[in-house]
Amino acid sequence: MKTLFATLALGAVVAASPAVARGVCVQNRDIVSTHSDDGKLLMVKLRDGRTLVNHLQGICTDLRDEGLAWNVPGTGEICEYEQSFKVINSGQSCTLGKFDEAKPKPAAP
Repeated sequence: MKTLFATLALGAVVAASPAVARGVCVQNRDIVSTHSDDGKLLMVKLRDGRTLVNHLQGICTDLRDEGLAWNVPGTGEICEYEQSFKVINSGQSCTLGKFDEAKPKPAAP
């Protein structure tokens, strides 16, 4: 009986906890271009002039030489840690990691 109450209490705590915060998402329509030099980082240029860097989960080797095709849900949102894409021609499947804002390059002296 004690086990049953402990299980029910644990279930109540989990149900009462707030939803997990959603990561950074961008709208597909706001993406101007994407580029990767190393298959580890994906540069995402947005319509508003910002560039986001995504730290891909794993290495997406074919991405260096090919473009990509998003598998976008009906909402049009592309979210870190949730979105996957396929590399055109090779079909390699890759998954987004964390988005960071790209730091501007310092001006040349």
